[in-house]
Order: sequence, then structure tokens, then C-alpha cells
Amino acid sequence: MTEGSAKNFQIPFDLGHRNALGREDFLIAPSNQDAVAWIDLWPEWPAPTLILYGPKSSGKTHLAAVWGEKSGAACVKPEKLNDETIRDIAAKARHVVLEDADTLIGNVESEKGLFHLYNLFKEEGRSVLITLQEPPVRRTFALPDLASRLRAAPSVAIREPDDVLLSAVLVKLFNDRQLRVGADVIKYILAHMERSFEAAGRVVDMADKKALADKKPVTLPMLRDILNN
Repeated sequence: MTEGSAKNFQIPFDLGHRNALGREDFLIAPSNQDAVAWIDLWPEWPAPTLILYGPKSSGKTHLAAVWGEKSGAACVKPEKLNDETIRDIAAKARHVVLEDADTLIGNVESEKGLFHLYNLFKEEGRSVLITLQEPPVRRTFALPDLASRLRAAPSVAIREPDDVLLSAVLVKLFNDRQLRVGADVIKYILAHMERSFEAAGRVVDMADKKALADKKPVTLPMLRDILNN
């Protein structure tokens, strides 16, 4: 979101912002600034692996893409990770982003793949960025050796957003759908919605569908109706 778009809505944002290396700007706020600092720290990470965790729609994918662009990392899906694919992955990628790794925890074959990938990349001075919804210390692993390595790895959270960041996200989501809304709409949503990025996305999606169905702009009465139901 640009500075100009924020002014159009007369909301006093006080956010840093960065160019997301070819993607939309990544909004920096207290809830994610520690994670941003760790991304900026690379390649001086103290370990081969960094765990980036946080709730759905919190910006993990966006920030992982920033690091992927910076490091030249390949994005590997958890379901593609096993003992047989490790050498192929290592041959094609110097560094790796493993997104949504929650799905592989508890799967013995996938955990074996990650365990061997971790060891190989550590030996060769490579890096792996893993995204999870919860930190490894709160997860139950099938392989104790993998559990010990990931629990010892640096972990950084993207926390639930504050009002300033949620306001900026809502404005951006409405702009993405070419919907113009007033500051009164943003303030009302903030006061009545669940405090999460995922909820912000749901509200904007419902407003968009309602506006299309009714062939009307998004207004405060429309949002009242959506949130009350």
C-alpha cells in the first residue's frame, strides 16, 4: 500500500514499509518487526534453519517470498519432501523455503526427509526457512532427532496484529478488489471483527460479494449487516 492510498482514507498510519522485491509492499509493524529483522540478518543466521511461525494469513508466505528472492531459495512443498527427493532438491536449490510444514509433522517419511535435508544443508552451509502455525516446542514429532533439531533452531513469531496494522491491511484488501471505503467503515470493522488477518480477509470477501450482488458500493450500513450476521 502506498503512502498516498493511506492518505485517501485519512487514517493516521505510522508504519514502516519495504519493497517486497517485486511483490506488494510488506507492511512492518510491532507484530512482525522481529521476523523482518531475522530475514534481514541472513546470511548471518546462527544456524542452518530459521522457523517462522504465526497464525494463518499473518504474512508468513509474503515474508518467506522476500527471503526467497533475497537468497535465491526454492520453495518446496511439504508433500514433496521424503528420503527419495532430498538429493534432487539439494542438486537444484542452494537454499530452500519449506512452507506450511505443519502438514508433515507426524508423518514419518516426510519427517525423515526433513531430517536429512537439515543435516545435508548444515554440512554444506546452506539455509532452510520453515513456516509453521505454531513453534516446534508445541508440536509432537514422530522422530525425536528431528524434534530436537527444530526445537533448538532459532524461531521467530509473527504475532496477532495491532489496530494500526489491521487498518492498513483492511485498506489494502479493499484496494486490491478496487473497492473504495471510508474511514468510518474501517473503524467499524476494527471495533467489531475478530482480531486476526484471516478475519480481515473474510470480512472484505463478504463485503465484495455483497457489493457485487447488490450492485452498490461498500457502506457502513452494509458492513453492519454483514458483521451482525
